[in-house]
Amino acid sequence: MAGAPAGLPPGSVIGILGGGQLGRMIALAAARLGYRCHVYCPEEDAPAAEIATLATRADYGDEAALDAFAGAVDVVTLEFENVPAEAVMRIAETVPVRPDAKALAVAQDRVAEKNFLNAIGVATARFREVASAGDLRRAMADIGAPAILKTARLGYDGKGQRAVGPGDDPEAAWRQLGAGRAILEARVDFEREVSTIVARGRDGSTAAFDTAENAHENGILRTSRVPARIPSAVDGEARALAARIAGALDYVGVLTVEFFVAGDGALLANEIAPRVHNSGHWTLDACAASQFEQAVRAACGLPLADAARHSDAVMTNILGAEAGDWPRIAAEPGACLHLYGKADARPGRKMGHVTRLTPRGSETA
Repeated sequence: MAGAPAGLPPGSVIGILGGGQLGRMIALAAARLGYRCHVYCPEEDAPAAEIATLATRADYGDEAALDAFAGAVDVVTLEFENVPAEAVMRIAETVPVRPDAKALAVAQDRVAEKNFLNAIGVATARFREVASAGDLRRAMADIGAPAILKTARLGYDGKGQRAVGPGDDPEAAWRQLGAGRAILEARVDFEREVSTIVARGRDGSTAAFDTAENAHENGILRTSRVPARIPSAVDGEARALAARIAGALDYVGVLTVEFFVAGDGALLANEIAPRVHNSGHWTLDACAASQFEQAVRAACGLPLADAARHSDAVMTNILGAEAGDWPRIAAEPGACLHLYGKADARPGRKMGHVTRLTPRGSETA
C-alpha cells in the first residue's frame, strides 16, 4: 500500500509471550527473516528458549520483569492465549503487542467469545452462561442434553470440560467441574471438524490458508489434513468468516478459527485462538510461507506472504513415548519430521509432529 511503513528492519527483536513449541517455531521463522527473538515465560526448559537469542524466566505477574522485557524488544507477539490480559496491557504501554489485549480478552473467555461471534453474525452452538448448580439445572432444561459443560476460562486439549447427559445431576456435574463460572454448550451433530487460519496485517490485508480437517483423540488433536473433505464453497465461507472475525477485532497477527461442519454444510464456529495453531503445522512443509512466518510478518509490519499451498498434506502429532520412534520416521521417504526438544515424554504430551506430503490434488489418507 502506498505510503505504508516498511516495517521493522532485520536485526530487530521480537518478544514472544509463551515458551512452548509454537514460540519455538515462530523464533525459527523469525531467524529466517533476520530477526532476533526474546522469549518470556515462567517455565524452565522452555522449547522456545532453546531457539531464541534471549529468554526471560519470570511470572506473568512480575511487573519489574515485564517492564524490563518490554524495554528490550521492538514488538511483542503471543504463542499462548492464557497470558493474563493485564500483563499484555502493561507491556503495550512501552511497545506494540500484536495481537493486542482486546483480542486476547475475547478469546480467553468462552462466554465473551460466543457473544462476540454471534454479534458479528457468526453462528455457534446454542449456549448458556453458568455460575452455579442452579444455573446449570436451568441451562440443561433450556439447552437440552447431551451437552458440554466447559470452564469459562482456561482449559485446552480437552481439559476443563465434561459431557452432561440427560440423567446427570446438575449439582454433581457442577462440583466435578470445579469452576466458579462456566458455559453449557449444546452438542452439535457435525460431520467433521475443521479449522481456518488467517493472517491479518497492519494495513488490514488478509491471507487465509486452506481449511484443514482435524481429528482428535482423547481431546487432543491427532491429525490435520489438507485439503479438508468439504465443498469448495464451504472452504470459501470458512475463510471469509475467519477474515470477518479478524477484521471485527481489528486484529494484527495470525488468528485460528475452529468450526464444526454440519451435514448440510453449515458452519458453526467452535473456538477462536489468537495465535498460530497446532492444526496449521502442515504449512511449514506444504506452503512457501508458513503460519509462523505470517505471524512474524504481521507483527513486524511486513507485507503478508502468499498463503497458497503447493502440496496436499497430512500432519500427525507425535505424542508421549511415540517420540522414541523418530529414527523410523526420519527414514520414511516424504515424511517431514519436527521434534520440539522436550525431554519428558509424558503420555499425551506433544513431543513433535510429522507431515506427509503428496502432490496437490492427489488423494490423502
